[in-house]
Amino acid sequence: MRLAGKTAIVTGAARGIGLAFAAKYAAEGARVAICDINLEGAKAAAASIGKNAIAIHLDVTDQASIDACVAKADAEFGAIDVLINNAALFDMAPIVEITRQSYDRLFAINVAGTLFMMQAVARTMIARGKGGKIINMASQAGRRGEALVAVYCATKAAVISLTQSAGLDLIKHGINVNAIAPGVVDGEHWDGVDALFAKYENRKPGEKKKLVGAEVPLGRMATPADLTGMAVFLATHEADYIVAQTYNVDGGNWMS
Repeated sequence: MRLAGKTAIVTGAARGIGLAFAAKYAAEGARVAICDINLEGAKAAAASIGKNAIAIHLDVTDQASIDACVAKADAEFGAIDVLINNAALFDMAPIVEITRQSYDRLFAINVAGTLFMMQAVARTMIARGKGGKIINMASQAGRRGEALVAVYCATKAAVISLTQSAGLDLIKHGINVNAIAPGVVDGEHWDGVDALFAKYENRKPGEKKKLVGAEVPLGRMATPADLTGMAVFLATHEADYIVAQTYNVDGGNWMS
């Protein structure tokens, strides 16, 4: 098992991609803290994984919640080896319809949440003195603009930039910071994304989802399981010489 003896925090892990990461890490021998604003969902997710998983409440927009979550995971595990910053929110609208409320909420979760979770976990890793791995979830949306997705694209571009800066700063402590940029990933969250595209592009429900899947060179949307291999790799010693990089895992959707 490639992560035997490791401990990890995965944010936004009560469902979807985060849950897939947590389950894969546990299967690879890690102990995992499933940290989510939906504590009941996190508890159910942890129960589905088994004894190697615990549930912790986390609101990444609240510094006290971040600090409490990291302290609890550190106390429970005795150390934190890996952080996956997965918690994120999606919204979309034409430029002339973007609200400050939507803008503030997306940046609070996707950018500030990522930064201050990195900070809190990095502090524990530095104090321990044995390094660690931090993996941020970016997106192909952070590589380019999209007419209806300006704010979300901007948040994920910021995640890529934060990954670069944090990676360069923290590597002197033996902490490798890198990111994963998925393309289109199937799951219940895409029902909401599809509904927004249906609204703004005057499409039938399900039409946008079908179209974006067909446009992927590999021929389909990703599943959360398609992303877990990279998440495991970046947490291992095999990735010790990788610093401040963002890896596309998108079926060939974007080349950079």
